[in-house]
Formats: sequence, structure tokens, C-alpha cells
Amino acid sequence: MSVESQSKYVVAVVGGAVSGAEAAATLADRGIEVVVLEQNLKPYGKIEDGLPRWHDKQRAQEYERINSKLTRPGVHFVPGVKLGRDLGFEELARQWGFSAVLLANGAWKDRPVGLDGLDDYVGKGLVYQNPLVYWFNHYHEKGYDGPTYEIEDDCFVLGGGLASYDVVKIVMLELAGKALRSRGHNYDMLTLEHKGIAAILAQHGLTLSDLGVKGCTLYYRRRALDMPVAAYKENATLEERKKTEEVRERLLQNAMSKFLFRFEPLHLPVGFLLENGRLAGLRFIRTEIKDGKVIQLKGTEVERRTTQVISSIGSIPEPLPGVPQKGEFYIFAEGGAAKLTSFDNVFGVGNVVTGKGNIAVSRKHSAGVADVVARDYLKVPAPVASDTAFGKTEQKVHGQTASVADAVQQLKPMTSPQRESLFGRVRELQKKAGYDGDFRAWIKKVSPPDMD
Repeated sequence: MSVESQSKYVVAVVGGAVSGAEAAATLADRGIEVVVLEQNLKPYGKIEDGLPRWHDKQRAQEYERINSKLTRPGVHFVPGVKLGRDLGFEELARQWGFSAVLLANGAWKDRPVGLDGLDDYVGKGLVYQNPLVYWFNHYHEKGYDGPTYEIEDDCFVLGGGLASYDVVKIVMLELAGKALRSRGHNYDMLTLEHKGIAAILAQHGLTLSDLGVKGCTLYYRRRALDMPVAAYKENATLEERKKTEEVRERLLQNAMSKFLFRFEPLHLPVGFLLENGRLAGLRFIRTEIKDGKVIQLKGTEVERRTTQVISSIGSIPEPLPGVPQKGEFYIFAEGGAAKLTSFDNVFGVGNVVTGKGNIAVSRKHSAGVADVVARDYLKVPAPVASDTAFGKTEQKVHGQTASVADAVQQLKPMTSPQRESLFGRVRELQKKAGYDGDFRAWIKKVSPPDMD
């Protein structure tokens, strides 16, 4: 018998990247059928569009991890379907008949800087991280027709996490690479990133100043030792925390030495400057850190002019009509449960819940929540291998999401007519996208031949 004919339950997973693929595999391994609804033609999410393309080996490894999970028996891939654009969330959650819906749609919207009126100048001196990295990853491909950017010299980058490191590297690679090419020194991006701009310049007896390049400045409201580029150990001692902070400072210094950007800590943007209808600078206030909090220091405001501001202060989930939201995030049940409030059968996995862009964190959170949903919600026992594969992670997440079992009622197994109706809709979506069910052939078809 096929997996489809054997399975009593069908779960929708919205998003096919790291967390979505992990959830799909975890459920499929328990004999639960999964329909993965992916907004793009390919399911790689921020591995493809948010992880800069110099991570070529990591990207290839993550692509194959996702591929192997989405080709599991019982996993049905549906490309080109975006909630809120092609399909309503409430329609999916309440009308299609899925046993459960897992939101693995990640965080694609840039967190706003928070200055009233500033977003009016997007494209007029203000750039956000997500579309910039997308451009950087794809503009070299033949037929690229997405957003385009011109990196301005002497620009500002706002941020302090790993993503902001990626942005300053993109800026410096673009600026230095262009200047070197103008002198006849042609280096591909991978070589520049691997060797570092400082080493390449030294090889030719040059400096940034010789190239006429000023570079960019990274502004952060905290200190280098506060940068979340290295995480504290769980229950870390004071000495262990100090060592982590030293690692953070060392990572910053290494990056600055290799890529030649500047760093200004303890600066919080509180206003902006305009000139000829464009963003021309920012007004900062100096800060200090007390008991982990950012304290603004009165009377310390300074104006700094710039050519361009690139914001890299974090990503948040895109608002979806019908999904309850408080501030920047979806509302999940209290006590750490991954169940979406107001819905008994909708759960969140990965970045949409954790608010982190870490691949390992997303994968572990997704596997754990999917395991809890399968066991406590759908009452499907785990295969023997699952206990060893996800033992510690599953136990940790189960402790966080124990209320899932009390918050929902066990659904009755699907009837054959219900299944046929549901899969009829799924096949219609696949047909509309031109997808015939052969996942690997589809990926080959929709991938540019020059894609990294």
C-alpha cells in the first residue's frame, strides 16, 4: 500500500526551507502525510536568498539536506504558493481539512529602524538587508530581473549580529572589487572573500585610500562584547560568559582587519537628515549599557552625514491576514507552546517562533515541535530511530510545548472522501505551477545553470 493510502492524517507545512523540510521529514518518518506549500519555485528560503553566496559549500550541503527531506515518501511538494497572495490562511487552516498546519514561513520582513517617516526613503538612500542580500546572491545570474542596488561608498550599516557582518562584507567586497577592476586587477567574489580585502591590497602594495575607497561604518547601539555573534552556553558561569564576550570582540577585530570596515559602538539612531528629497545622514545619541539595558545619555546627540544607510537590525515574519499578531510577531500560546493562539490545529516551527536566523536552532526547534504535534496532538507514536535522532532536542521542546496536548482535541482520522477532496485541491495547485511530482527534476528545471 502507498503511504497516502495508509496515512490517517495529512499535515500542511507552510514553507519548505530548513525548518519546513525538517518538520516534513519528522512527520513523514512517523507515517503522517505532509503537503509542503512553498512560496518560491525552489524551497531553499534564506539558504539561497539570505545566506551570502560566498558560503558556496554550506549552501550546497544545505540544499541537499532539504532535497533529501522533501523527497521522503509521503511528502508532497507544492511550489509557487504564497499565503496571503495565492491562498488565504484561514481558508487553509479551517476549510481544507488538514489535520494540522505548521507555519514554517520564517522571517522575511526587515525589522523597521523605528524612526517615524524614515521608511519613506527606501530607495532614496535607505536600503534594507533582505532585498540587498537577495540582489547580491542573484544579480550575476543570466536573466536576473529582481531588485538592483548600487552600493555607495562611505555608507552606514546599522546592526550588530551575524547578518550585519554579512552586510558589511557585501559592501566592502563590492566597493573594493569594483575599484580593483578599474585598475586591471580582476578578482572574483569568492577569492576576495576567502583571502580578504586587506591581503589582496597588500599583495599589490595598495590601500583603500589608494583606491579612492572610504568603505563603510557599522553602527551598533551596544558594545562589541554584546554582539550576539557567539552565544553564551546554557547556565554559563561568569567566567564562561566573559570568555564568550572575548570571542565576540575577537571576531569583530578579525573581520575589521580582513575587510577594512569601521565600527562605532554605543550609537543609537534617533533622527535623520534629508537633502534634496533623499536620506543624507542620521542623528545618533550615545548610549551606555547598565544591567544589560541600553541607556541613552542626554546631551550626547551627534549628526553624521552619509551616502547611504543599510539597515540590518533583524528580520520578522511577514504579516498574514488571519494570523493573530502582537507587535512584530505572531501570537503563540503562553508557556512556550508553539500553538498559534485562536487556532487549535496551527503550530509554528523555526524562525517564525524563535526569532533567530540560526540554521541549527531552526532545524532542532522544527524537529522537536513536529515530534510533539505528532505524538501529543495526532497520537502517532514515534519510530524507534526518532528517540536517538532527536532525543535531547525533542525532550527539551516537549517540555516547552507540553500544553499542546491539553490545548487541542484529538482529531478523527480522515475519511476517504475527505482525503480525495483535499488531494484534489493539492493536485490543482501543483498543476497550476507546472509541477508534475518529480521533485529533483523540478529543481533542475527551475534552477539557473549559473546558480551557485
